[in-house]
Parts: sequence; C-alpha cells; structure tokens
Amino acid sequence: MSRIGKAPIPIPDKVTVSLDGLSVTVKGPKGELSRVLPEGVSVSQDGGTVVVSPTSSHRRSRERHGLSRTLVANMVEGVSQGFTRKLEIVGVGYRAQVQGRKLVVSAGYSHPVEMVPPEGVTFSVENNTSVFVSGPDKELVGNEAAKIRGIRPPEPYKGKGIKYEGERILRKAGKTGKK
Repeated sequence: MSRIGKAPIPIPDKVTVSLDGLSVTVKGPKGELSRVLPEGVSVSQDGGTVVVSPTSSHRRSRERHGLSRTLVANMVEGVSQGFTRKLEIVGVGYRAQVQGRKLVVSAGYSHPVEMVPPEGVTFSVENNTSVFVSGPDKELVGNEAAKIRGIRPPEPYKGKGIKYEGERILRKAGKTGKK
C-alpha cells in the first residue's frame, strides 16, 4: 500500500470539500477546483479530513492510490494558499512586463512574445527580470511556467534565457582558439 496514499488530507478552515463518487470539488478563498479521480480508488470525508483508499489489491488500484491522494491534497492546498512559480530572465535586453492580463516578453527575437493566461492563472513581474505565475491549480501554474520558459530556454554557454528560480544551468566550455 502506498505510504503517501495512506496519509489523511487535513481540511483547513474556510475550505469545503464535496464528494460525488469519484468527482471531488474543493472550494476555498482562492477559488474552486474540481476533478474526477481515476477508477480504482474511493474517497471519503471523515470530519476534518479526506481519506483516499484503493478499492482492491489489483496493481492498477495500488498505482493510482498515491496519485489520487496527491491530486486531492494539491487541490486543497491550492484553494487555501495557492501556488506560485518564479522564473528569472537572464540576458542583456531580455525583459518582461504585464500589460493588462497579458505577459509581454522581450527575449532577443525581432518581436515581443505575448502570452495570455488561462482562467485562474495570473502573471506578475518584479523589476523586469522576475516573472511570477500564480493560481490555485498546481498543474495549470506549472504548465504556464513551462510555456514561458519555452520562449527562450537557458543556453549552456552564457546561461542566457528564461529559467526557473534555483535552476542550475550546466555550463559548457566554449571553443578554444588555434595555437
């Protein structure tokens, strides 16, 4: 049995969880999230906690047990505190700014790249080189951060590009001249 899956999920104040079979809906101060969990697990609410358990001892049920528990835990954490990913922009002339809801990134192309966030995700920029992607849905926040990083991934020679906060870029030695 999954060690992660065994742990009950505590429900904080101001957060409500409603269960309908495998459909889980979580409401909180940061928004509302709902998801249908995969087959092979069962979800039950026990006072101030939610418990996810496998329905059988088959391999599929055991595989999905820890996954389902983590998905529900991320939903609860997202609507109560939210998730944030920070990206750093490195390079001369590389910068970002927010215009309305759109994020406009200048990353060395002949044109600025504009990104419109999906519903529930917000962009914010601090001193033109730090981009914050935040929202209640961890999966959506991570996907949007990956799309921004994909505009200009960091290159290994000078380290220029858009990278996650704390990401280590493996540097390569450049060409050496002839002797």
